[in-house]
Amino acid sequence: MNKSETEIKVYVFNVVVEPDEDRWHAYCPALEDKGGASWGYAKEEALENIREVIKMTIESMIEHGEQIPEEMEKDSSESLVAVVT
Repeated sequence: MNKSETEIKVYVFNVVVEPDEDRWHAYCPALEDKGGASWGYAKEEALENIREVIKMTIESMIEHGEQIPEEMEKDSSESLVAVVT
């Protein structure tokens, strides 16, 4: 691979989306200690927002040479979110 080519990697994470009063709370258990949480007024908005948070978190971790956590099998109560870097 030459320097002009970039490697594309897909990361898949479990996320939990729960109702919280008048909005939805979403978080990624594997990245919660890195700020992997967000919210939205609709469930779909919360999922889109947590996807963006996860993407920014993973990009920052890669930039700083941190190890990306490995995800476990999907829990039936959680959703999956994929991000491409």
